[in-house]
Amino acid sequence: MEYAPLDLPDNPQLLRNLAHFARALRVAGLPAGSGRVMDAARALASVGFTDRDTFFYALRACFCTRPEHLPIFAQIFRLYWRDPRYMEHMMSLMLPAIRGVAEERQAKPAEKRAAESLLDGITPEAPDIKGEDRPQDTEIEIDASLTMSREERLRSLDFEQMSVAEMAEARRILARLSLPVPPLLTRRYAADANGPKPDWRRSLRQAMRHGGEMQGFARKARRERMPALICLCDISGSMSAYSRAVLHFLHALSNAKGAGWSKVYGFTFGTRITNITRHLRGRDVDAALAAAGAEAQDWEGGTRIGYCIDRFNRDWSRRVMGQGAIVLLITDGLDRDDPELLSSAMQRLSLSSKRLIWINPLLRWEGFAPKAAGIRAILPHVDMFRAGHNIAALQGLAEALNARGDFNEKARLARMLSDAAS
Repeated sequence: MEYAPLDLPDNPQLLRNLAHFARALRVAGLPAGSGRVMDAARALASVGFTDRDTFFYALRACFCTRPEHLPIFAQIFRLYWRDPRYMEHMMSLMLPAIRGVAEERQAKPAEKRAAESLLDGITPEAPDIKGEDRPQDTEIEIDASLTMSREERLRSLDFEQMSVAEMAEARRILARLSLPVPPLLTRRYAADANGPKPDWRRSLRQAMRHGGEMQGFARKARRERMPALICLCDISGSMSAYSRAVLHFLHALSNAKGAGWSKVYGFTFGTRITNITRHLRGRDVDAALAAAGAEAQDWEGGTRIGYCIDRFNRDWSRRVMGQGAIVLLITDGLDRDDPELLSSAMQRLSLSSKRLIWINPLLRWEGFAPKAAGIRAILPHVDMFRAGHNIAALQGLAEALNARGDFNEKARLARMLSDAAS
């Protein structure tokens, strides 16, 4: 398809501003490539520039392809085209608390990401956009005595509320995390001088070498082996911000030396189940996740949890589960399939695994209750139910894996279901 030439001979500054606007959108995470910039220029040439609302909706139609792009686009549009002083307001919201000055409100995640994409490295101490230095006659006193360190704050910040820079720093923290796991005791025994049980057969064999005279008693202990880790990660639209962080964490586990896991397997599911294990074994995390994203064609699509878990049980369970595998299920439980199918699939998954841990970002809400049919279908078959909305929650997985109070956890989940039913 051939396009007509652009009819903007008298607006070279508009084209430059449009290119810079698209660059800010790309930094904020929107797919604003050169093709969309050309489409936006053609759209503006068609609709004109007299009506402010028409100008806004023409650009939004060209640059926004998903509902989650709309608030970010609206804030960047306001910053760049409609309210020049709003950028100074956003910069003030990004500062710590200043004595004697009360903040008007807290910046929303989309606003903060939009401000950082336009600032692009400009700090309140650096020159502003026009190149003019800020006035030095005002001394600002900052009280940081009760503030948390940057890393400590990131550990408690929700993945969905992180800016572009904060998410990059969070990924570096996730790459350093470890997930130790206790070894599993098998039913077989091995020779052990300090073992709890006597090894009569070995003791008699040793006595026969000395003419039937007992030289001592050999002892034995049960053998230990390390379990495998299987991660089933939901990549639907409602889980996209959390699944990317979890996959970074899973990549670090797959490439960690001396982590203790016999094997680490990764699967993604939305409308179908996809094995991304071989991609996670790549050394470069960006290349590994890019290959995994290309393999999983249903990224940020719909959700069919019951169907995908059932396909995993049929196609992959016997290949990767083995004996004593620990399964991490990362999903919000919002399923559109038949709850009976989901319940039966989860029951079979639970029986095939040593421990089934459900990580649900919805647990970040204090008033969470298992009201959805999918959540009620999953909950009776899991051994542990944990939140997974920030770094601290992922760090708590180590405590969950080493916990021994399974009975108390089952009782807590049963009370949760009964309270929701009543």
